[in-house]
Amino acid sequence: MKKFYVVLGSIALGIGAVGVALPLIPTTFPLLIAAFCFAKSSPRLDRWFKGTKLYKNNLESFARGEGMTGKTKLRIIVSVTIVMAIAFIAMQNVLIGRICLAVVWVGHIVGIGFFVQTCPQEEREEESLVYDDQ
Repeated sequence: MKKFYVVLGSIALGIGAVGVALPLIPTTFPLLIAAFCFAKSSPRLDRWFKGTKLYKNNLESFARGEGMTGKTKLRIIVSVTIVMAIAFIAMQNVLIGRICLAVVWVGHIVGIGFFVQTCPQEEREEESLVYDDQ
């Protein structure tokens, strides 16, 4: 089972890493999957992943319960909206598909907007400077 988590975590990490560069590819959700899988697979992989800039820039404050920066939340909302809009347009003749997409999109907006705490950007930048110096 550990091998399964390593493979799944690696795939999710790859998708999340590509998502950092390409706005249409999601970043946060695959990185959350990678964090979960690496934590389940081995302490060594978990430590390695939590030491990467990818984790620190995208998940660290969220994992500590401090929420996400407004910039991160906006990036998630914009990328989800673009992907959902493309799928919505592609499903022009599939009413139930469009309804499902609309429900999922609204769920993302409500979830990110109202249930994920927003932490100030300035605090986050100061913290990353402290961690980079150590």
